[in-house]
Amino acid sequence: MASSTRSAKLADRIKVVVAETLKTRIKDPRLGFVTITDTRITGDLREATVFYTVFGDEEDRAATAAALESAKGILRSEVGRQTGVKFTPTLAFILDAIPEGAKQIDDLLAKAAAEDARVREIAQGKDFAGEADPYRAPKSLDDEDEEDEAAEAEPAASAESVAPAEHDAEKKAAAEEKAEAEGEDER
Repeated sequence: MASSTRSAKLADRIKVVVAETLKTRIKDPRLGFVTITDTRITGDLREATVFYTVFGDEEDRAATAAALESAKGILRSEVGRQTGVKFTPTLAFILDAIPEGAKQIDDLLAKAAAEDARVREIAQGKDFAGEADPYRAPKSLDDEDEEDEAAEAEPAASAESVAPAEHDAEKKAAAEEKAEAEGEDER
């Protein structure tokens, strides 16, 4: 098995050789406007698949496919001569589906644009069913300042009321401990 980099380099070279040979040496009148889009080769470098597109209708595609099949021997010998590999790979030509996929995507995008235009026409001059802005609006800065001041004032008041009670309890506990300690000293 050949390395993947070697396979990729050979596939690219086959693509260039086939495109140049179609341009310069193949004079078949059935050959339309052909573009070689991609080439893939097996891991053992024995079979190469050449993907192509044809500008035109279905009749042009069929004529080009027949022209490529008849020129397969010339193309394979040219690939073998220019690549210099031990075994020249066999060539298989497959019509690429990229243009049809791109046309389908273009049709879907045009359909979506037409639907958006229709919805835009229907919405022209209409009002919202509810409020214009159905989401809660953020509070203004003045409201936040008032709430912050009120929140700061509450903990201070509760801390002042709790502090004397805690302080009295601590004094009482300290006094009891002192009394017990004096009581033990007297004994």
